[in-house]
Amino acid sequence: MPRTSEPKLISGNANMPLAKAIARRMSLHRGVNVGLVEARVERFNDGEIFVEVFDNVRGEDMFIIQSTSNPANDNLMELLIMADALRRSSAARVTAVLPYFGYARQDRRTKARTPITAKMVANMLVGTGIERVLTMDLHAAQIQGFFDIPVDNLYASPVFALDIKDHFKDQMSDLMIVSPDVGGVARARELAKRINSPLAIVDKRREKPGEVAEMTVIGDVTGKTCLIVDDICDTAGTLCKAAEVLLENGAKEVHSYISHGVMSGPAVERVTNSVMKSLVITDSIQPTPEVKNAANIRIVPTAPVFAQAILNIWNGTSVSSLFEADTLGPIYDGMYTP
Repeated sequence: MPRTSEPKLISGNANMPLAKAIARRMSLHRGVNVGLVEARVERFNDGEIFVEVFDNVRGEDMFIIQSTSNPANDNLMELLIMADALRRSSAARVTAVLPYFGYARQDRRTKARTPITAKMVANMLVGTGIERVLTMDLHAAQIQGFFDIPVDNLYASPVFALDIKDHFKDQMSDLMIVSPDVGGVARARELAKRINSPLAIVDKRREKPGEVAEMTVIGDVTGKTCLIVDDICDTAGTLCKAAEVLLENGAKEVHSYISHGVMSGPAVERVTNSVMKSLVITDSIQPTPEVKNAANIRIVPTAPVFAQAILNIWNGTSVSSLFEADTLGPIYDGMYTP
């Protein structure tokens, strides 16, 4: 099939600012204008979603940029319907770019008669003709195995490492990376290795979802600047409680680095009133005005790394090269001092 010389991007309504930022970065890299394919994604009066693609996409390598964040069901349906529209329009390949993969926390059966919704969503994506998935910091790495298509899982930790080395360059020897639970130790250890810092763990015992009964710090945090590392901040209850426990155990101050700022319910208020000095999140989920205006919340852009990953997929070159600081540093040139 005939094909133009550039990848084509299309976006739903989940995170249009990020999609436009990715297009701008790709335009910068390519030296030509890489815009979003013109389309309309609307809802009928009864809530049904309708998609119409205005540009010709026959034979094109298409990338749909759409986080399945709140409202998760609407954004997921937008993604599925856009994929179907592109496949029926004879696109050569359809890649789903999901900066945030919703339903990832339902990745296993935690008790009898419960679903594995992450697997069901994977089946739905593959069933609509999506041939590749690009995402960031899956809640559980094994979710990649739920798909029968290639899945490229980017990591926020190399970007966070650049940010930490820039903002904490005068106190690197005092830093302590902290995992807020045992399940996140691998993620925290990865960042700790990148900045050559020790690791501590906050062991939590949960009576029921949304409530934390008890927390214990494993490791000596006395006099340390603690950086809590996790993939999702939802209502921020666990995060704020962990910060309090760390200070009670002698930490000098507490900051947090979270990949996906879901920030639902009372999260912004809790973070604003918490003992944390700062919460750093990415823009994988479009931040609300409340998040943007919060004094102690800072947003790190992901457009540079996603733009380069899309170009690497389109060119057939390595995506894993973006896991290394030497490769990632130039992509974020001008944003962080060496």
